[in-house]
Amino acid sequence: MFAAENGLKGDPRLQGISEAIRVVPHFPKPGIMFQDITTLLLDHKAFKDTVDIFVDRYRDMDISVVAGVEARGFMFGPAIALAIGAKFVPLRKPRKLPGEVISEAYELEYGTDCLEVHVGAVEPGERAIVIDDLVATGGTLSAAIRLLERSEAEVVECACVIGLREVKGQCRLNGKPLYILVEPRQIENCC
Repeated sequence: MFAAENGLKGDPRLQGISEAIRVVPHFPKPGIMFQDITTLLLDHKAFKDTVDIFVDRYRDMDISVVAGVEARGFMFGPAIALAIGAKFVPLRKPRKLPGEVISEAYELEYGTDCLEVHVGAVEPGERAIVIDDLVATGGTLSAAIRLLERSEAEVVECACVIGLREVKGQCRLNGKPLYILVEPRQIENCC
Protein backbone atom coordinates (compact mmCIF):
# COMPACT_ATOMS: atom_id res chain seq x y z
CA MET A 1 0.00 0.00 0.00
CA PHE A 2 1.26 3.42 -0.90
CA ALA A 3 1.21 6.25 1.63
CA ALA A 4 -0.79 8.39 -0.83
CA GLU A 5 -3.54 5.73 -0.76
CA ASN A 6 -3.56 5.66 3.03
CA GLY A 7 -4.44 9.16 4.16
CA LEU A 8 -1.51 11.07 2.63
CA LYS A 9 -2.93 11.77 -0.83
CA GLY A 10 -1.72 15.21 -1.91
CA ASP A 11 0.73 15.45 1.01
CA PRO A 12 3.55 17.68 -0.29
CA ARG A 13 6.08 15.73 1.79
CA LEU A 14 5.74 12.76 -0.56
CA GLN A 15 6.59 14.88 -3.60
CA GLY A 16 9.57 16.35 -1.73
CA ILE A 17 10.80 12.87 -0.81
CA SER A 18 10.45 11.65 -4.38
CA GLU A 19 12.24 14.70 -5.81
CA ALA A 20 15.10 14.31 -3.32
CA ILE A 21 15.95 10.83 -4.66
CA ARG A 22 18.53 10.96 -7.45
CA VAL A 23 18.06 8.61 -10.40
CA VAL A 24 21.30 7.24 -11.84
CA PRO A 25 20.76 5.65 -15.27
CA HIS A 26 22.52 2.41 -16.15
CA PHE A 27 23.89 1.76 -12.65
CA PRO A 28 25.13 -0.74 -11.63
CA LYS A 29 24.49 -2.20 -15.09
CA PRO A 30 22.86 -1.12 -18.36
CA GLY A 31 19.10 -0.79 -18.20
CA ILE A 32 18.89 -0.20 -14.44
CA MET A 33 17.55 3.15 -13.19
CA PHE A 34 19.25 3.22 -9.77
CA GLN A 35 17.28 5.04 -7.07
CA ASP A 36 20.00 6.78 -5.04
CA ILE A 37 18.78 7.71 -1.57
CA THR A 38 22.05 9.39 -0.59
CA THR A 39 20.66 12.63 -2.00
CA LEU A 40 17.56 12.18 0.17
CA LEU A 41 19.83 11.88 3.21
CA LEU A 42 21.55 15.15 2.23
CA ASP A 43 18.22 16.97 2.18
CA HIS A 44 17.40 17.61 5.85
CA LYS A 45 13.71 18.32 5.24
CA ALA A 46 13.10 15.34 2.95
CA PHE A 47 15.02 13.00 5.29
CA LYS A 48 13.06 14.26 8.32
CA ASP A 49 9.76 13.99 6.42
CA THR A 50 10.59 10.38 5.50
CA VAL A 51 11.26 9.43 9.11
CA ASP A 52 8.25 11.44 10.38
CA ILE A 53 5.81 9.67 8.05
CA PHE A 54 6.99 6.26 9.26
CA VAL A 55 6.94 7.41 12.89
CA ASP A 56 3.37 8.72 12.52
CA ARG A 57 2.31 5.38 11.08
CA TYR A 58 3.94 3.14 13.70
CA ARG A 59 3.81 5.28 16.87
CA ASP A 60 0.58 3.73 18.20
CA MET A 61 0.98 0.18 16.90
CA ASP A 62 2.80 -1.21 19.95
CA ILE A 63 5.94 -1.97 17.91
CA SER A 64 8.88 -3.12 20.04
CA VAL A 65 11.35 -3.99 17.23
CA VAL A 66 12.38 -2.02 14.17
CA ALA A 67 14.45 -4.42 12.07
CA GLY A 68 16.60 -2.71 9.44
CA VAL A 69 17.87 -4.57 6.39
CA GLU A 70 21.57 -4.02 5.61
CA ALA A 71 22.61 -1.51 4.61
CA ARG A 72 20.14 1.18 3.68
CA GLY A 73 17.56 0.05 6.22
CA PHE A 74 20.16 1.11 8.79
CA MET A 75 19.77 4.73 7.67
CA PHE A 76 16.08 4.97 8.53
CA GLY A 77 15.50 2.26 11.13
CA PRO A 78 17.36 3.69 14.14
CA ALA A 79 15.64 7.09 13.92
CA ILE A 80 12.22 5.43 13.64
CA ALA A 81 13.00 3.09 16.55
CA LEU A 82 14.10 5.93 18.82
CA ALA A 83 11.02 8.01 18.00
CA ILE A 84 8.52 5.20 18.70
CA GLY A 85 10.31 3.79 21.75
CA ALA A 86 11.40 0.53 20.12
CA LYS A 87 14.76 -1.17 19.79
CA PHE A 88 16.63 -1.27 16.51
CA VAL A 89 17.75 -4.71 15.33
CA PRO A 90 20.16 -4.86 12.38
CA LEU A 91 19.63 -7.67 9.86
CA ARG A 92 23.13 -8.15 8.48
CA LYS A 93 24.85 -9.88 5.60
CA PRO A 94 26.83 -13.03 6.49
CA ARG A 95 29.81 -12.82 8.85
CA LYS A 96 29.15 -9.21 9.94
CA LEU A 97 27.79 -9.97 13.42
CA PRO A 98 30.30 -11.13 16.07
CA GLY A 99 28.04 -13.32 18.22
CA GLU A 100 25.89 -16.38 17.67
CA VAL A 101 23.45 -15.79 14.80
CA ILE A 102 20.40 -17.17 13.07
CA SER A 103 20.70 -17.14 9.26
CA GLU A 104 18.16 -17.07 6.46
CA ALA A 105 19.17 -17.62 2.84
CA TYR A 106 17.15 -16.24 -0.06
CA GLU A 107 17.16 -16.20 -3.85
CA LEU A 108 18.16 -13.23 -5.96
CA GLU A 109 17.74 -12.77 -9.69
CA TYR A 110 21.45 -13.48 -10.08
CA GLY A 111 22.19 -15.92 -7.23
CA THR A 112 21.61 -16.24 -3.51
CA ASP A 113 22.25 -14.15 -0.43
CA CYS A 114 21.68 -14.40 3.30
CA LEU A 115 20.57 -12.28 6.25
CA GLU A 116 21.60 -12.85 9.85
CA VAL A 117 20.43 -11.65 13.26
CA HIS A 118 21.99 -12.12 16.69
CA VAL A 119 20.44 -14.88 18.76
CA GLY A 120 18.38 -13.19 21.48
CA ALA A 121 18.12 -9.81 19.72
CA VAL A 122 14.43 -10.45 19.22
CA GLU A 123 12.30 -12.05 21.93
CA PRO A 124 9.29 -14.31 21.33
CA GLY A 125 6.09 -12.32 21.02
CA GLU A 126 7.72 -8.98 20.19
CA ARG A 127 5.95 -6.95 17.51
CA ALA A 128 8.27 -5.99 14.66
CA ILE A 129 8.39 -3.95 11.50
CA VAL A 130 11.00 -4.43 8.78
CA ILE A 131 12.45 -1.31 7.13
CA ASP A 132 14.44 -1.01 3.89
CA ASP A 133 14.96 1.65 1.28
CA LEU A 134 13.50 -0.10 -1.77
CA VAL A 135 11.44 -3.14 -2.66
CA ALA A 136 11.47 -4.62 -6.16
CA THR A 137 10.90 -8.37 -6.01
CA GLY A 138 10.31 -8.83 -2.28
CA GLY A 139 13.01 -11.49 -1.83
CA THR A 140 15.01 -9.64 0.82
CA LEU A 141 11.93 -8.60 2.78
CA SER A 142 10.60 -12.14 2.66
CA ALA A 143 13.88 -13.45 4.11
CA ALA A 144 13.73 -10.78 6.83
CA ILE A 145 10.19 -11.86 7.75
CA ARG A 146 11.20 -15.53 7.94
CA LEU A 147 14.25 -14.66 10.04
CA LEU A 148 12.20 -12.67 12.57
CA GLU A 149 9.46 -15.29 12.67
CA ARG A 150 12.05 -17.96 13.44
CA SER A 151 12.81 -15.84 16.52
CA GLU A 152 9.06 -16.02 17.26
CA ALA A 153 8.47 -12.31 16.65
CA GLU A 154 5.20 -11.10 15.19
CA VAL A 155 6.03 -9.20 12.00
CA VAL A 156 3.37 -6.51 11.72
CA GLU A 157 4.42 -4.87 8.46
CA CYS A 158 7.26 -4.16 6.05
CA ALA A 159 8.05 -0.55 5.14
CA CYS A 160 10.08 0.88 2.27
CA VAL A 161 10.80 4.38 1.07
CA ILE A 162 10.55 3.34 -2.61
CA GLY A 163 8.54 0.55 -4.23
CA LEU A 164 7.13 -0.52 -7.55
CA ARG A 165 3.36 -0.15 -7.93
CA GLU A 166 3.10 -3.85 -8.77
CA VAL A 167 5.70 -5.35 -6.47
CA LYS A 168 6.37 -8.66 -8.15
CA GLY A 169 7.15 -10.36 -4.86
CA GLN A 170 4.35 -8.99 -2.67
CA CYS A 171 2.86 -12.48 -2.54
CA ARG A 172 6.24 -13.65 -1.21
CA LEU A 173 5.76 -11.56 1.95
CA ASN A 174 3.70 -14.29 3.61
CA GLY A 175 0.61 -12.09 3.73
CA LYS A 176 2.37 -9.26 5.57
CA PRO A 177 1.34 -5.74 4.60
CA LEU A 178 3.79 -3.58 2.70
CA TYR A 179 3.83 0.21 3.23
CA ILE A 180 5.62 2.29 0.57
CA LEU A 181 6.15 6.04 0.49
CA VAL A 182 6.93 6.70 -3.20
CA GLU A 183 7.29 5.00 -6.56
CA PRO A 184 10.66 4.88 -8.34
CA ARG A 185 11.42 8.01 -10.32
CA GLN A 186 12.19 7.87 -14.01
CA ILE A 187 14.25 10.25 -16.09
CA GLU A 188 12.60 11.74 -19.15
CA ASN A 189 14.52 11.44 -22.43
CA CYS A 190 17.24 9.31 -20.86
CA CYS A 191 19.88 7.84 -23.11
